[in-house]
Amino acid sequence: MNAIKETNFNFENQTAFYRGKVRDVYTIADTYLAMVASDRISAFDVVLPRPIPYKGQVLNQIAAKFLKATSDIIPNWVVSVPDPSVTIGQMCEPFKVEMVIRGYLSGHAWREYAAGKREVCGESLPEGLKENDKLPEPIITPTTKAAVGHDEDISRADILKKGIVSEEDYVQLEKYTRALFQRGTEIAAQRGLILVDTKYEFGKKDGKIVLIDEIHTPDSSRYFYADGYQERQDKGEAQKQLSKEFVRKWLIDNGFQGKDGQVVPEMTDEIIASISERYIELYEHIVGEKFVYPDQENVLERVERNVTKALKELNY
Repeated sequence: MNAIKETNFNFENQTAFYRGKVRDVYTIADTYLAMVASDRISAFDVVLPRPIPYKGQVLNQIAAKFLKATSDIIPNWVVSVPDPSVTIGQMCEPFKVEMVIRGYLSGHAWREYAAGKREVCGESLPEGLKENDKLPEPIITPTTKAAVGHDEDISRADILKKGIVSEEDYVQLEKYTRALFQRGTEIAAQRGLILVDTKYEFGKKDGKIVLIDEIHTPDSSRYFYADGYQERQDKGEAQKQLSKEFVRKWLIDNGFQGKDGQVVPEMTDEIIASISERYIELYEHIVGEKFVYPDQENVLERVERNVTKALKELNY
């Protein structure tokens, strides 16, 4: 199938290249970033051996739509989206924290709570909560961006004490995080979804704070179906999720959690197709539009052509 496993382009005025877990990032003239959303998929900090057709396009297009839908709240890094799988944007100096915001007690926060902790990242949590309960107010639980390994929880007090972010900037980051989460929550509600938690990354460009990276995608966020949410909570049933949790579940069911000595189960064509279909379903549900399949030409040639054309149109 026509999927982007990796790219090895050499664009005019290219000054750096970085291959992340799922994205290939080209620095152009130390001014712009051309970010290719590949179809690689990672789980448990491991890149799985086979790419998932259209996954990169799904994430890139969801992010592009949400960045556009929030540009009245905060300026963002995007200059253009010249290809379904590529975003070109301004190079910014990233803050060394990710702003995670949670409206519900799920995932990592629930695991901490279940282990007896009543404080996460300096935010106190009331007694008597169940998994996936709505929190009295959304809480911000930042993480430091780790160069290697897992990101680490950190409190607002420690961020300021260690000078990772200035107080003036941090107050602004909190305001932006809450406003973006509120907008994301409203858009999700229109689609019959609950935005459970998500993360935002910010940078600075010419002294101004800018929203960078992807937002409100199923890889950076957790969504529940709103219909039946309360009923499932009352009965103590698991919530219906719209995220890549189904991939993790398939791996766990097949004996893989990224631990030493474990082997990724065989990814058959059927498994690949079913994961691809689920990502397209995520797109249609979150965006509320039909997914548009690209022309069946060579995908790498298409990406290279579209990025080259877009870069020529930039004045730098």
